[in-house]
Amino acid sequence: MPNSLAIPPHTRAFGWLRRNPPSCLSGALVWLAVIFIGLWLLRLIPAMDSSSLGWLQILIGVVLFALGLPLLVRIIRKRMLWSLRNKLIITYLLVGLAPVVLFVTLATIFAYIAAGQFAIHLASNRMQTELDQMSTDNSTLTIRIAHGLNTPAENGPSGQIGPRGPFQGLRTPFTVTERAAAAAISTTSLRPRLEEFINGVPQVMPGPPRPAEPLGLPAWAMNPKDDMFRSVVLDGEKLYLVAIHRERLLDGRRLTMVSHLPVDGALLEIMAKGLGRAQIFAHKAEGDGLASERNTSQYSSVSGGVEPPARNLADIRVRFLSTITITDWETGKPDSVPIEVDSRPGLLYLQLFGESLSGIVTSAIRIGLIGLCILFALIEILALTMAIRLSRTMTASIHDLYEATLSIDRGDLNHRIAVSRTDQLAQLSRSFNRMSVSLQRLLSEQHEKERLQNELTIAQEVQANLFPTAVRDLATLELHGVCRPARSVSGDYYDFLVFYKDDPESLSGRIETGVGIALGDISGKGISAALLMATLHSAVRLIYSASLDAGMIVSHEGVSQYMGRLFESPGRVMATLNQHLYSNTQPEKYATLFLGHYDAATSWLTYSNAGQLPPLLLGQDGSVRRLDKGGTVVGLMDGVRYEEGRFQMRSGDILVAYSDGVTEPENDFGDFGEERLVEVVRRYRDQPLHVISAQVMHALDAWIGAEEQPDDITLVLARKI
Repeated sequence: MPNSLAIPPHTRAFGWLRRNPPSCLSGALVWLAVIFIGLWLLRLIPAMDSSSLGWLQILIGVVLFALGLPLLVRIIRKRMLWSLRNKLIITYLLVGLAPVVLFVTLATIFAYIAAGQFAIHLASNRMQTELDQMSTDNSTLTIRIAHGLNTPAENGPSGQIGPRGPFQGLRTPFTVTERAAAAAISTTSLRPRLEEFINGVPQVMPGPPRPAEPLGLPAWAMNPKDDMFRSVVLDGEKLYLVAIHRERLLDGRRLTMVSHLPVDGALLEIMAKGLGRAQIFAHKAEGDGLASERNTSQYSSVSGGVEPPARNLADIRVRFLSTITITDWETGKPDSVPIEVDSRPGLLYLQLFGESLSGIVTSAIRIGLIGLCILFALIEILALTMAIRLSRTMTASIHDLYEATLSIDRGDLNHRIAVSRTDQLAQLSRSFNRMSVSLQRLLSEQHEKERLQNELTIAQEVQANLFPTAVRDLATLELHGVCRPARSVSGDYYDFLVFYKDDPESLSGRIETGVGIALGDISGKGISAALLMATLHSAVRLIYSASLDAGMIVSHEGVSQYMGRLFESPGRVMATLNQHLYSNTQPEKYATLFLGHYDAATSWLTYSNAGQLPPLLLGQDGSVRRLDKGGTVVGLMDGVRYEEGRFQMRSGDILVAYSDGVTEPENDFGDFGEERLVEVVRRYRDQPLHVISAQVMHALDAWIGAEEQPDDITLVLARKI
């Protein structure tokens, strides 16, 4: 562990901050929030420097946001998004509500723009209607005046103009009453003014004086296109509705009539009637004419109408700014001025549909729309209810699975999930219940297996005690044996049976006279083979004990002599064992067995082989002898007789007895084989027997490799000294 004192303080501080982020950040955020609110309160004091406090407040706000956002994300992830139900709710909101909000927002923006444009259209259209009416009246009057000027007077020369103006002394269709009617254009509620020009020279029009100031006739207006002109004009900082009409007289002169009406509150009252409030800013738009990009408060404006009250919560204020096209009176160039209309959706709806809002058809449509809205609301409520039920179903299943998992983790394998549905989550819960049952069964089987394994371990220990652990070598013979089971217990068998006689002169009171060597292989593997091996071991030991006891009895009776010499005849012992196994085991059970008796006094080895792989005698001179005298396996047939072989061992001879587990293991190169066994023993024949045995086992392990050991391995070595 590193020394904590060797770590720099700032590193320890950052480490503590990383390990305790919620508490540390929470305290910092609280203090920053207090400072932020305190600065905001200080800015309300007139004597304080608001600008410096404002910058400091912005800086603290940025830090507060930078620290608060990660903490908020962490809290949301750990508190809100840990639960599946909360995740589903947020998913529903993102998938279902977010598009609806975006669509409603977009539709609201479009509706607001459309309503504002419609209000601007209505106001400008009314202004254009007034302008068209002025142009029509102006054209009619101009034509009649031109007709009068082209008609000679009754008492004067044709076309003569008197000192009082062009209308004096003319024969004209205008009577006094008609002239008063012609001048009535200037006496309407809007009171437009008429100005007359012949060849650009202003003339005097009979009738009462006009209230508005004259506009005059600029040079560009003396020759209007198609002899007509109507538009909203800007003269200085004032707006006018202007209509111009020009007629050519018979004498070549040009009569021009100019009708103009100031754009004032009265006109805007008419424009805003039924809409709300209208306002026009009397200035020329510069650049691209977008009035929304300029500060309109610095220009003079005219307005009319009043802002209408809202009829309901949905009847919001619609305030829209646009432009109308005008003409500069001085230059005749087109331009635009800003116009702003304040209205309500209810008023615009009335203006759009008008009289069509009343009647049976409209009422039916209204009722149908209301019913459709109610239907949609019911569908939305139904969808929300179904979503909540589905969410609860899913989250309840996940919650049940989570609780069941905790119960299984605590060791409660009897916990089961109550399932009443038929969906996939219910099937998952049923699968979990089946898994719990299987797990419970497996654990029971595991406990049983552990119990059996413990019993096998005990059986392995018992079987290990059956093999000779320490055999004192004879004066003329070295002995060694090893058995390595392929499983827990082995079906192979080997044993060393030492014979002795009383000798008062020895320290122990007896000396060894010979040794019996046994090696066998039981058919099959595992427990059954191990039990049969124990039976064979007991039978051989019983015969050995009987032989030993009979040899110790001083008697001249035939029975005692027979029992004393029984083990010295391996053929007779083999026949006895065959009869015993045949009578006491199942028909398919048998064993291969090699029995040998070594006489210490004469070095003669007498043996009998009952189906066992022939042991090998490796002579000192390099010769190899196979010990194959005997007969068939024991325990398979009744009344079998076994032959015996006999030879005398010389100094350095090594007896190698083995089971099929030594020579039969395979790999890609074939069997291990007898030749490799002989080669290993020859290579280490001068070493102690346990070293030779270990080298054989190493060679076998290398030959088998990573594969499982296929059979029990048993090896018995005996060397003549």
